[in-house]
Amino acid sequence: MASALATTSSDAIAQRFATLRTAGRKALIPYVTAGFPDPARTGDLLQGLQACGADIIEVGVPFSDPMADGPVIQASSQAALEHGVTFDRVLEMIAAARLDIPVVLFSYLNPLVAAGDDALRRAADAGAHGVLVTDLPVGADPEREDWLGGGPLAFIRLVAPTTPVERMRLIARNGSGFVYLISRLGVTGTRDDLPPDLSDTVARLRGATDLPVCVGFGISRPEQARIVAGMADGVIVGSAVVRASGEGVDTALALVAGMRAAIDQP
Repeated sequence: MASALATTSSDAIAQRFATLRTAGRKALIPYVTAGFPDPARTGDLLQGLQACGADIIEVGVPFSDPMADGPVIQASSQAALEHGVTFDRVLEMIAAARLDIPVVLFSYLNPLVAAGDDALRRAADAGAHGVLVTDLPVGADPEREDWLGGGPLAFIRLVAPTTPVERMRLIARNGSGFVYLISRLGVTGTRDDLPPDLSDTVARLRGATDLPVCVGFGISRPEQARIVAGMADGVIVGSAVVRASGEGVDTALALVAGMRAAIDQP
């Protein structure tokens, strides 16, 4: 299984982290479900997140069976599907947003496979720079992993907090861009507190890879984002942003702006 080849598209993520390191800053990576709260407002949300200080945006491809996601993202995915959002419409939204920051396509395997062999190239042409597949562990499907790892997008891999160090090394070797560390077991969703052993887990993963380490799952408040930024290279915020966007785009942008300010606080 090969890591992503160096291309203009996939390199954008590496370049973003290099710029952040030089500036002594940490990445803020919000997640949105494409087509939620509705397709018309997705572009405003994407552009607004960039203006609020997002460094990378994860754009979720709606799927009918999002088994790794909690109720907030599940509901947003269903709403997007009811709006008729397909893989190709997701790419249209990314292209229309004309963002200046990297975009990671966040998907289950089924929609990518159904989109055809040229799905990754079409995504890159639309303005995506990375891809993350939630239900494809290392070694599960070598042929598909080669397709993803050898394509034009950085292949972001997930690491669970219970992953042994040797497997962390294997996962990281078969990915690129950054490593997404799941802060806790279970599905996505907001949480009141952070796992007490999170700093130890981040340290173990840092010892297993030179890729940037970004932490997600359960980060919902600015003070949590600040704590995680003190441990990792990036902070990923999903359910909290999706829930806020259901109340209104401005609500979601205010949340992300608050997290940006907390992360950057001296």
